[in-house]
Amino acid sequence: MTITMIGLDTAKAVFQVHAVDKAGNVVIRRKIQRKDLITFFEKQEATTVVMEACGASHHWGRTLAVLGHDVKLIAPEAVKPFVKKGKKNDAADAAAICTAAHQAEVKFVPVKTMEQQAILAVHTARALLVKQQTMLANAVRSLASEFGLTVPKGIGNVEGLAEQVEEEKSLPEEARQVAKELKGRLSELVVHIGTLETKIVRHARNDARARRLATIPGIGPITASLIAATVADFSVFKNARQFAAWLGLVPRQHSTAGKTRLGRITKAGNSEIRRLLVLGATAMLKVAGQWNSVAGAWFRGVLERRPARLATVALANKTARIIWALMTHNEVYRPSGRSAQPQARAAV
Repeated sequence: MTITMIGLDTAKAVFQVHAVDKAGNVVIRRKIQRKDLITFFEKQEATTVVMEACGASHHWGRTLAVLGHDVKLIAPEAVKPFVKKGKKNDAADAAAICTAAHQAEVKFVPVKTMEQQAILAVHTARALLVKQQTMLANAVRSLASEFGLTVPKGIGNVEGLAEQVEEEKSLPEEARQVAKELKGRLSELVVHIGTLETKIVRHARNDARARRLATIPGIGPITASLIAATVADFSVFKNARQFAAWLGLVPRQHSTAGKTRLGRITKAGNSEIRRLLVLGATAMLKVAGQWNSVAGAWFRGVLERRPARLATVALANKTARIIWALMTHNEVYRPSGRSAQPQARAAV
């Protein structure tokens, strides 16, 4: 029997293969050691190989494509409904991947290039270091407050606070030493974060897609670089709303009996892009009064009717839809309704 599709459940050491023919009959169901995986696919005729999208699946997608196979990546949430209840194991996962891939409405994730994954690694490292920086800053503030020392909000004030604790002769030596250690760690993180951000900015300037994204108000080099590296093909989204929904920026629906009730945003999909879009929208609050375009007027109107946080999330949703339109039509942002006055900008 001819194999038409192989569902591959990836892992660190043991992979599960579930191969079916045109009629959906199971041809192969077996476990394969990592060292034997390439040999197995070299012996197979060119066919469709489907995997759940994850970091490692892009590597295997590129590897198997070189062998002549048609590799497709599918979102894990699209596979989950087809895993038989009470049978969560590698074999069931591989079978569910095949079943999900046969659905008419299924959407596949493009395989990323090594260059895309490399810049995403830089973004991941930066996000991790920024998180550690926040943790250290909170630790310094907590330590200092125990001895009655405080400073205004802002990450830039924390190192100075640590110096206050370190130089306060009336404090115990142990507390002063801890403050010195934390300040040293913070200084190192600032340097490392700056190095990574330099690489990200360089990518944003050299990548044509990122440069187009950076023309949108509220989007700076970090956000533009991350979106360009993450979304290889915007055409996988049927419309702008689907892209916004993928980012979790659309409201939850609780509808029944013809009554539509909308709740908070779903927060599904890529959390880092969503976070940066909301931060960029929050930055636009400072220049909303001088934002001279139809979008600016719309944003000011939302601010008059809704709290600032709801307005910034709404703007992030609108920005996501603008991103989809620009990238699918290969254009740059051109504000409509703009007069001759200069336009205010804020970006992340």
